[in-house]
Amino acid sequence: MATTGGAGRPEKRKAITRAATTVFGREGYVRASMDAIAAEAGVSKRTVYNHFADKETLFLSVALQSSAELTERIRELMEEHLDRAVDLRRDLAEFAVGRADAVLAAGEHGALGRAIRAEVANIPADVLEAWLEAGPVASQRDLAGRFAALTGSGLLAAADPELAAEQFTLLTFHGVAERTFWGALPVAGEEVRRIAAAGVDAFLAVYGPPAAG
Repeated sequence: MATTGGAGRPEKRKAITRAATTVFGREGYVRASMDAIAAEAGVSKRTVYNHFADKETLFLSVALQSSAELTERIRELMEEHLDRAVDLRRDLAEFAVGRADAVLAAGEHGALGRAIRAEVANIPADVLEAWLEAGPVASQRDLAGRFAALTGSGLLAAADPELAAEQFTLLTFHGVAERTFWGALPVAGEEVRRIAAAGVDAFLAVYGPPAAG
């Protein structure tokens, strides 16, 4: 599925995608209209259609951009905390807190993600699949790769790195995500750190290397 329609000026295209992110996050996929997006962007509806063939194409474009930006931020956190791990418990906890903070601070990108989750039955299947692949699936794949490397260096004992990555996310992140309705409500920083620390302890109880001797 193509992500763009016709050609047009780059600054207009950026204004449209910013407006679309706002409107889709506020109204959801079904209720959002090209008229509302045009009004938010300060352009005509014809201009919107000059850049994007239809609402589905525009939604896919902004969803992929949003996912890619957040995925890249999480990848940077993995590089910072997991690629050169020294104190594994501390590094895992700092990564978990950083990831939670990145998602909770995602602003309009977070609102778009909430809209997708709330309207999953109404999102076109190919759009949903592409969003998952660019965002949550990509991040889990990246994390599994780090856990495989940590297992190879003897810091973890994860025979199935993909399962380990899934369980790490459940233990250290989903409690925060559910409590805040994926960033819609605030949560105290100390609570994020408490959930992360408890989750890391539970994770290492299963996947930590066996004690010497």
